[in-house]
Amino acid sequence: MIRAVIFDLDNTLVDFMAMKRQAIDAAITAMIDAGLTLPYSEIKSRIDKIYSEKGIEYQKVFDNLLYDIFSKVDLKILSAGVIAYRRAREAALSPYPHVYATLMELLKKGIKLAVVSDAPGAEAWLRLCYLNFHHIFDHVVTLDDTGERKPSPAPFRKALQLLQIQPDEAIMIGDWPERDVVGASKIGMKTVFARYGNTFNTEISHADYDINDIREIVEIIDKENKRKES
Repeated sequence: MIRAVIFDLDNTLVDFMAMKRQAIDAAITAMIDAGLTLPYSEIKSRIDKIYSEKGIEYQKVFDNLLYDIFSKVDLKILSAGVIAYRRAREAALSPYPHVYATLMELLKKGIKLAVVSDAPGAEAWLRLCYLNFHHIFDHVVTLDDTGERKPSPAPFRKALQLLQIQPDEAIMIGDWPERDVVGASKIGMKTVFARYGNTFNTEISHADYDINDIREIVEIIDKENKRKES
């Protein structure tokens, strides 16, 4: 019986990449208005390079950008960029369609809910709290909790331990097959590929199920549990 659903956070519950793009665009425009005399395209290229080297969750990207340009951090330009980024991020941060209704339906069915994310703890919780999702999930496992990123089995095992269930009693849903699907399947969990959040042009996910809308997870659980009962 499937007793729990474990969700990835970014690009599964929320459209993280769309939010990130809008926030960065707003920050670049604000920094130019504050006196950064470089073309938009060059600033964007420099920021993309920093994220590529440091990771998409890197928190000092604008500091690095300005230091690379001026050999110091211009606080006026930095502050303009940070404020614009935060305002745009909050305006753009929203769940995918049907996420809230699906979570409520799963709770009504008595399904336990958890999140396993590679994001740092503070960033994951900020996103969940902003969306008012922090009361919905039984447990949230972030990079800070295990020090290991998916597909390491450690985050998945941590979630299962907290939920007090076995691997075959849980199903994992995520947008990154090489991390979410591979990691969960290796320890015996059923897997679902969130194709609606696919940013890597993945054709074959190797998941047990591919879905184009998060609400399909309810039918999958019903199907799995009826199979176990028969």
